Amino acid sequence: MPRPASLRPSALARQFRRALLLVALAGTMKFAWEYETTRRPLRLASEAPHPFRVEPGANAESIGRSLHELGFVSYPWLFRAYVLQRGDGARLRAGDYSFSGSLTLEELVDKLVEGEVVRHDVTFPEGRSLLEMAELAAAKGLPADEFLKAARDPAAVHDLDPDATDLEGYLFPDTYDVSRRPAAAAVLVARMVHRFREVISPELPGLVSRGLRLREVVTLASLVELETARADERGRIAAVFLNRLKKGMLLQTDPTIIYALRKADSWDGNIRKRDLAIESPYNTYRYPGLPPGPIGSPGREALLAVIAPADVKDLYFVSRNDGSHEFSETLAQHERAVDRFQRRRPRVQGS
Repeated sequence: MPRPASLRPSALARQFRRALLLVALAGTMKFAWEYETTRRPLRLASEAPHPFRVEPGANAESIGRSLHELGFVSYPWLFRAYVLQRGDGARLRAGDYSFSGSLTLEELVDKLVEGEVVRHDVTFPEGRSLLEMAELAAAKGLPADEFLKAARDPAAVHDLDPDATDLEGYLFPDTYDVSRRPAAAAVLVARMVHRFREVISPELPGLVSRGLRLREVVTLASLVELETARADERGRIAAVFLNRLKKGMLLQTDPTIIYALRKADSWDGNIRKRDLAIESPYNTYRYPGLPPGPIGSPGREALLAVIAPADVKDLYFVSRNDGSHEFSETLAQHERAVDRFQRRRPRVQGS
């Protein structure tokens, strides 16, 4: 009795060969898929680093489109499918990235999941004014006008200083990482105020018990900060200013003249004799007492120097021209120090 045609050896062999071909094709497609998604370099190692930004709220689909537009992936759906296959659809982090080297899609997604963003750090040295801080922020890509707008709103410190008209003195000098997102300048200003609060909060009970106003402490600390960079002198310079205030003497400190000239947009890097008579409430050569407010942002050590000044009777100090100062208790001692250390100083312009 003859066998059915479907069971003949030739037919079985054809079906078997067909199955092998399908398996081989599937293996080839699987290899191609894995190569395309995990092994094929998306860029040449010799290419320059390429910036890439993931906006907050962006999903795998929108990121895939952006990568496709930049030529990183052949099809947007390819990126989305690979991310979903990994189970990382909700783990892609927003931020600024820099893609460099011979990067594969697998490595790229790893960066997005791990949040290997590019840090944009800005450092604000001690003693800088709001205008100077805005310039430093602008150098890192933050709009200076947005920084100043946020810094000129005193609401963030009204509980600490009801008389504040802006945040001068209350933006703590430090290094901060900044983003390029909308409102980044305002976020940075808020973080700087928060950092100031962290530093000053442990000292507030002591200020209250001694009847000291925080505004006065910060104002005086800003003068100390700008008069010396030496840690061993801050307490003594703070004492000089406090001793002069107690005696009703003029503070006569050059940084306040510079601040007044900056506010008048007439600072050119030099203090001339005529500048000592500038009409400004910040002119401590004309007006007694502290200036109306801080003239820069003091650091922690300058603040502590005012809170706990040196126990000395000094009323004067003069630069030794090496970063240090000579201190004196009497005017006669001070005049001898000026003669000794300033004799060879170039003549003041305009004198």
